[in-house]
Amino acid sequence: MAIAFPNSARSYDEPAQRVRFLGHDGMFEIRFLLDVDVLTNGFSSSATSESDYLIAFDRFRTKILDVAKRAYISRSKSPIILKLADFR
Repeated sequence: MAIAFPNSARSYDEPAQRVRFLGHDGMFEIRFLLDVDVLTNGFSSSATSESDYLIAFDRFRTKILDVAKRAYISRSKSPIILKLADFR
């Protein structure tokens, strides 16, 4: 099966400086972690707080999920950490 993102939930992990979200491959849950560098350097230089990060994530969700799908194909072990380099 292919990875899908049926749940739009996401949360901010302040100590790790990452946004967490989930994907599903059949019955398997795959955890994704998005470094906030992606949001601050890649998409929205004005993101500086939890609320800003989550708003930026939602704004660029389609692009983030596209990159997450590609990352899952190449490294299907959970959790998958998405870094700024994955978006270039």
